[in-house]
Amino acid sequence: MKSIKILAVAALCTIAFSCNKKEGSTLDHVPGVDSATTVVEALSQESANPDDAALVKEAQSKPLTTIAFGEIDHNFGDIKKGEKVEHVYEVTNTGTNPLIISNVKPGCGCTVPDYTKEPILPGKKGKITLHFDSTNFDGAVNKAADVFVNVEKAPVRLTFSANILP
Repeated sequence: MKSIKILAVAALCTIAFSCNKKEGSTLDHVPGVDSATTVVEALSQESANPDDAALVKEAQSKPLTTIAFGEIDHNFGDIKKGEKVEHVYEVTNTGTNPLIISNVKPGCGCTVPDYTKEPILPGKKGKITLHFDSTNFDGAVNKAADVFVNVEKAPVRLTFSANILP
């Protein structure tokens, strides 16, 4: 099982870092989605710990819909140690039921989420902002946050990277 996770992480890193900022990435959860999306979905499912089961159950208890992101990975580039940065991920409800973001759970305390709390109506957009504090880091950093929403394959994972300079 660990080797599958490692391969998924390696594949995701290869895809994320071999391309420029990937605009228009979608997570519509239908056949024919691009391989980066498939890897992200698989990784999200693999890494969800048992404590997240209640969050997944809550998100999926609502009528399901589909979702699209403007991007699922962001690179802050070089930032100075101690600098606090943030990035806004735009989310679009591509389904027919209201999209409900029930929780956003970052991988560590260095990242604080903020997100649209009201239901996002079909065709409308919402936001997920990740605030990152680089105080305790040096060099290359890769972070993630799991987004618990009422879609078939929840949670969805958003990622970002940075190079922390002294």
